[in-house]
Amino acid sequence: MSAPRSGRATGATPGGAGGLVLGIDIGTSGLRTALFDLEARVLAPTVAERRYRVRAVERGQAELDAPAMLRALRASLRDTLAGRAAVAGLARRPLLAVGGSCFWHSLLGVDAAGEPVTPVYTWADGRSAEDAARLRAQLDPHAVHRRTGCMIHSSFWPAKLAWVARTRPSTWRAVRHWMSPGEWLWWRLVGRPVCAHGMATGTGLYDPGRLTWDPGMVDAVGLDPGRLLPIDDHPVRPGTAIGRGLGALADAEWLPPIGDGAASNLGSGAAQPGVAAINLGTSAAVRVMRAGRQAVAPYGLFAYRVDTRRYLVGGAISNAGNLREWCARVLRLPSDPAALERALASRPMPAHGLDVLPFWGAERAPTWRDDVAGVIAGLTHASDAVDIVQALTEAGFQRLARVIELMPRGARPREVVVSGGGSRSGETVQRLADVLGRAVRPCREADASLRGAAVLALERLGATPPPPPLGRPVAPRAAPAAAHAARRRSQEALEARFVDR
Repeated sequence: MSAPRSGRATGATPGGAGGLVLGIDIGTSGLRTALFDLEARVLAPTVAERRYRVRAVERGQAELDAPAMLRALRASLRDTLAGRAAVAGLARRPLLAVGGSCFWHSLLGVDAAGEPVTPVYTWADGRSAEDAARLRAQLDPHAVHRRTGCMIHSSFWPAKLAWVARTRPSTWRAVRHWMSPGEWLWWRLVGRPVCAHGMATGTGLYDPGRLTWDPGMVDAVGLDPGRLLPIDDHPVRPGTAIGRGLGALADAEWLPPIGDGAASNLGSGAAQPGVAAINLGTSAAVRVMRAGRQAVAPYGLFAYRVDTRRYLVGGAISNAGNLREWCARVLRLPSDPAALERALASRPMPAHGLDVLPFWGAERAPTWRDDVAGVIAGLTHASDAVDIVQALTEAGFQRLARVIELMPRGARPREVVVSGGGSRSGETVQRLADVLGRAVRPCREADASLRGAAVLALERLGATPPPPPLGRPVAPRAAPAAAHAARRRSQEALEARFVDR
């Protein structure tokens, strides 16, 4: 990995010469937009953000409202363009291309006119767990994984589609097109519904080797293949379709959005073999990018396309930062975040004696069990709230470590770059290094997926942007690393007891 450029600031000089690209990052709780220069440096005055809320009224539900997402995107884009207009000289720099990142695996059904028939069922919606179990019983899960790079799990489209067909038959009949929210938003803005390889790959209905929808999985859920979008990475120009207030974007090339994990690798500089990207947010994942037409991964890990040339090997966990939020809500933690950070930093060893299955939500890699609930084993009267926070944090990191252990030898990372909210905590980065048993470098980019969307657009233009600034490597400490390795085996034994019962 080439050395990052020196200097503390990651933003570009707003009035500098050259064209610009727009990055759009659509997340489960909000979205961000910003302009970048030709070296993928963000123009700070143009950064804009809008939030929306996940609906979770019933058990397992995790939905979003598509029209609310569209309103949020339009407002954020207007703010970004207003930021461009407010800086002298910036408005004269042409907007060349638009790249997008959208959260993987989520599902939206629309009618023939493109009007939403369903809410957006996010990856976290676990109501299709029963349907996933039924599909695992009917199909050969290993064969499905070899063809699609995905597990049969409630996170993916096959189980969600089966659930809609079973529980909402009138809705199933009313849907003309199934897509991710990213494709729908692009459709509304640029007038063309198309799905990128880097988004289709996260559905569970796509064959990353043949670069097409997988007929076996499409047939398994009783889906007419004509209800899926064409797969195409080519950009479009929206022209007059862009709508009021966004005319400055009418002549830009709009690339169809790719999955947020792929964008995060691009944005954090982890786009070379042997460099892993770990994102620590509400959920977490570890991914290594590889080149080649045959996208394969060991069973339990994913193989997701970035584009027709590159793919990712890795695994995602559903329970990470959301467990810290649960602790803050349920336990009597210090009200000062800095005080909690100091308390955790004073406990480098896993001396709490707790073994945890961090399955507060349907878990994914590496065992993909959406039918096993969370467990905290070993609690005593001496256990306190900080013990539980520490144990939950370490349990999530242990699962990331297991994903790395399962990677093929040629894909195992020699370098780890961490991004996301957790990367801004020195204590968290040090604990991650200790649990993984390998050095970790924090990415100084505020939003790796947003920058990755811009990198995607720049690659389309023929540019090769440099990697973002990275912090110094944080090495694992010998004694904690050894203790965490032993604790990992204990966690695996606990999981075996509950999974095999």
